[in-house]
Amino acid sequence: MTHHLQALSLPTVDARRRRVLQAGAAGAALGLLGAPGVLRAQGSPKIRVGYWPIAAGLPFYSAVELGYFKEAGLDVEPLKFAGAQQVMEAVLSGRADATANGTGSANIAIGELAQPGTFKIFCSNPSNAKNVLDEVIVPVASPAKVMADLKGKRIASGPGIQNVTLAKTVLERGGATGATVVELPIGQHVAALAAGQVDGAYTLEPTGTIGRMNGTTKVLEAGVIARYVLGDPMAPWFGGSAALSSDFIKKNPEAAKKFIAAYAKGVTYVRTKATEARQYLKGYTAIEGALTGEVPLAAYTLYNEFTPADVAHFQKFFDLFSEKGIFSSRLVVDTMLYKG
Repeated sequence: MTHHLQALSLPTVDARRRRVLQAGAAGAALGLLGAPGVLRAQGSPKIRVGYWPIAAGLPFYSAVELGYFKEAGLDVEPLKFAGAQQVMEAVLSGRADATANGTGSANIAIGELAQPGTFKIFCSNPSNAKNVLDEVIVPVASPAKVMADLKGKRIASGPGIQNVTLAKTVLERGGATGATVVELPIGQHVAALAAGQVDGAYTLEPTGTIGRMNGTTKVLEAGVIARYVLGDPMAPWFGGSAALSSDFIKKNPEAAKKFIAAYAKGVTYVRTKATEARQYLKGYTAIEGALTGEVPLAAYTLYNEFTPADVAHFQKFFDLFSEKGIFSSRLVVDTMLYKG
């Protein structure tokens, strides 16, 4: 296990920087999939916000659609990317200034290790057995009752180092020895299970809800990262985060404060008017129709709401990647948190 994970370790910092920068022009054309709208404001630096089109980005989508950024006099441009890794690389290469919630925290951390001092996390989206994001699902007719029943089985995982590392850890600690993890786009998990191509999947919502609604899959266990990585099913797993680049904050301190304040209004809106907020998933994500009202919504923790216990859980998550040899060195979460 450890040897295999180490084989996935990142190249040198210089090599990473060179690769990211060389990919910049191509990524702008290939990684950018379009955005529902661009907000224009005079006399304000443009703030390019990269997002992965998943439900966790709802505070950002809501803030855009409700005009919170525009009211603050900000010129915000939403940039949709195919995955969290691409969002991180866009900030690292200077093609984006911020990430929206839902961008993998470990992906952001990899960027921080490649170029120290680049990212400041100002909002994170914790999940657990109650606020469900992560889960292991199986075909509806599967006899599996507990994680250990997946011993020796083929298990799908979303692509990327964060998903693969977490899937292997959950299976290992859940007693599913000998399971083989297969990287597969999350949008294909339900179909792969229905077709018998895999026996289970470590996946993220709304996959479990889609499978339940079409009668093809069931949830074996939800909140698996909180249980198997953090040791408590109700512990907050800060798996995704919104971050601003330190360079933007340094050059535009007032605009950065206004941006974070407007984003926080989006968080408050989602917290207090979740039913109304769900409409803004449409257009930014593939979630629409009946699914809009069914998909679980993430919780959110702003930079000034983190407790010492929260930071400790966040650190434990990061430390897993150091232990597995994915991170080149130990990264201290507190150094990455925006301080206001």
